[in-house]
Amino acid sequence: MQAAVDGDGRQGEARGMAYDQPGRAASAEPSPGVPATVLENVFDDPTHGEPGRDRVAVHVVWELLLLLALAGLAYLLWRADADALRGDRLRSLLVDVVALGLLALAAGLSLRTAAVNLAVGPVAVAAGLHLAEQGDRGLREALVPALVVAALGGLALALAVVVLHVPGWAASLAGAAGVVAWIEQRTAPVTLQGAHDPRGVAFHLFAGFAAVAVLGGLFGAIRAVRRLVGRFRPVADPAHRRGTVAAVVTATALVCSTVLAMLAGALLAANGTGPVVPGTGLDWTVLAVGVAMLGGTSAYGRRGGILGTLLAVSLVVVLLDWTAVEGRTLSRWAVGGAALAVGLVVTRLVEAYGRPRGVTGEVADVAPVSDGSISSGWTLTRPGPADTWTPALPTPTPAADTPPDPWEAPRWDTGPGRWDDRDR
Repeated sequence: MQAAVDGDGRQGEARGMAYDQPGRAASAEPSPGVPATVLENVFDDPTHGEPGRDRVAVHVVWELLLLLALAGLAYLLWRADADALRGDRLRSLLVDVVALGLLALAAGLSLRTAAVNLAVGPVAVAAGLHLAEQGDRGLREALVPALVVAALGGLALALAVVVLHVPGWAASLAGAAGVVAWIEQRTAPVTLQGAHDPRGVAFHLFAGFAAVAVLGGLFGAIRAVRRLVGRFRPVADPAHRRGTVAAVVTATALVCSTVLAMLAGALLAANGTGPVVPGTGLDWTVLAVGVAMLGGTSAYGRRGGILGTLLAVSLVVVLLDWTAVEGRTLSRWAVGGAALAVGLVVTRLVEAYGRPRGVTGEVADVAPVSDGSISSGWTLTRPGPADTWTPALPTPTPAADTPPDPWEAPRWDTGPGRWDDRDR
């Protein structure tokens, strides 16, 4: 054990700990009196977020509330019209869930990387228009070019975000403006060309979407994955670059987000009962981002739930279907705005109760020790004040039968000396 005293007169102890670079431990050996969480969190880089494991209890509670709300709305829909939950209408409902779910996954994926993609709505509308115009050539011939264009557009957006290191919402809003300019070249609704009915594989589509959403949530709940996905999230100056790994992860998420939005638009067009109407698609963006946040994805990035996206998408689709059965019409702007408002409250709860629980003595509570010979990467716990030290060699106490030292006797005596008592 090696002891060092810092400038405040405090003592730090390094028990079997060696550091090869600032903030990172090369080896750590458990030592008496050190909690296991301290040794575990030592390997977390504090420049990429709070050390420790994010708590998921807040997500579990919120997803339970979403499940209860979904069950209540499904019961109201069944009471209003039982046929809405059987046969072709159920298949159509499931396709709508998958279409909106892909849009929510696109928005949620970009949200998790702290670079939200606001172009998902316009991309979906553009993909629907393209499928309606080119559908008579065949499904593959219509979708493959759209897939390539969406991937290239997402890559251009990703490069703008990570190379210039600008906010994702601003860069994607510029991209959305370009897509809307392409959409505005069509002034009339476009009737779908060709027979492309996804209702025949509705159950397969729903099973695939549910598997992707749930497995993605479970995978994102892993501590290392969550920290990796959220590395683009700023922890200090937002303009500070987050590194190559963060740039690669964010770029990949933006490309996948754009491709998912294109697939969602194709499903919406194929599942529709009328022609595809040109529009800006920003109402779909608001709805997609609102549903993603309603499912428990934080607006700040990194944190998100497990079943939240699946439950929130199903809740919104059942709500829209129920209001249509009741003879009322809800605007996507209204539903998306309400989902955003609730999602902001959920974000606050997730950030407040989802961050790692503070543990006494973990890395967040330690202070760096720096002197001329030690690297500033050392992080040692602050011990108690120096006045609590015990002497290394205690002062010996003389035994009771020790004879007095003659040299310690007084030199001047007021009484007669000892030689007067002797017989001459």
